[in-house]
Amino acid sequence: MVYTDIAIISIIFAAIVDLFIIKNKLLTKKVFWTSYAIILPFQLITNWWLTSRNIVMYSPDAITGIRVASAPAEDLLFGFALILLVMNLWVYWGKKGIQKR
Repeated sequence: MVYTDIAIISIIFAAIVDLFIIKNKLLTKKVFWTSYAIILPFQLITNWWLTSRNIVMYSPDAITGIRVASAPAEDLLFGFALILLVMNLWVYWGKKGIQKR
């Protein structure tokens, strides 16, 4: 399995968790998309910094070759899935009232 496959599967998994398992349905809410719009530029800057200086490198055989801000486009997909999952857990645990230890 290559990085592209994992990125696509992560998007599908995150959407299923959001819409059908946790059922927050963040993907349907403007507040999520506004939050993502704020986070995205920082993700692009970080991706650019790490990949343009060869701190993080990708095998050409594992990615499509499309790059955004010097990083593989797959990073945007994977980052989106991570953000969606983290926000879902944040809302879920907030509703559950997780106790501090």
